[in-house]
Amino acid sequence: MLSTGMWVEKYRPQTLSEIVGQKEIVGSLEALISNPEDMPHLLFSGSAGVGKTTAALCLSNQVLGEYAKDYTLELNASDERGIGMVREKVKKFTRFAGMADAPFKLIILDEADEMTNDAQTALRRIIEDTAKFCRFILIANNVSKIIEPIQSRCASFKFTSISSDDVVSRLSEIAKKEKVKADKKALKEIYEYSEGDLRHAINLLQATASLGEITIEHVKASAGLAKTSDVDLVLKMALSGKVADARGKMIELIKVYGMSESDFLKYLNSAVFKSKHENLGKILETIAKYDYRILVGANPEIQLSALLAELANTK
Repeated sequence: MLSTGMWVEKYRPQTLSEIVGQKEIVGSLEALISNPEDMPHLLFSGSAGVGKTTAALCLSNQVLGEYAKDYTLELNASDERGIGMVREKVKKFTRFAGMADAPFKLIILDEADEMTNDAQTALRRIIEDTAKFCRFILIANNVSKIIEPIQSRCASFKFTSISSDDVVSRLSEIAKKEKVKADKKALKEIYEYSEGDLRHAINLLQATASLGEITIEHVKASAGLAKTSDVDLVLKMALSGKVADARGKMIELIKVYGMSESDFLKYLNSAVFKSKHENLGKILETIAKYDYRILVGANPEIQLSALLAELANTK
């Protein structure tokens, strides 16, 4: 391999035309920035790893040029969810003097759907007060959690999952540049595991390359797929009432082998179908309930432990 560092950053697009997939959105954004002064505030939504943040950074590069670094503020709203973040950081940045030849200052708020309603209300006022010299790009996985007054002030773009062909093509291109031999079936396996999340796919490609050639066996080892059979064991333990043992194995899979909570639930769901349990419907409803709780922000370890306890009581 040629390089060190994270491939996902090394190969991040610098212009809109380099973005993988999202052709319609790219076309619309390029039209919007043809006259930067007329560019509205933007709201990007969609699942993880489909190009939302990359598109925002590309806009910064193309519109602000040499001033991009000084006139762009990028914040992750999930790290600082309260009204203090909006008032202190965003408001301070909008008041910073000096505009040079830049058409406006750009504020990128990633994971904006994690901001509290009070913070969003404060942000709405700032958007209104600074409209002459600032533009906002809000990025969200779940646009329904953005308050309506903010949505109405933005041009919204829904990013979709990237197709298998586009992801495989991009992975193949990166592997070639890194001088890593890659089997096409293995690249498709990476796509299947990443489910259209290109960022995840590139990270998995790099992890797999550390083992040598990109083969299906190496992909499975890197992704932790070799441990999926252990999820079947967790289910059997839980249904037989061995909650402590089931929880111990679940913690091992997540914290030692790096299986994500969402993947654990996905494999658990598959394990249920293989088990042919007489109460299949009830078990699936239970898994869906805890999947939703984790999705809306509940502590994953606590919720998965409770899930196993509830499965133990399934009759």
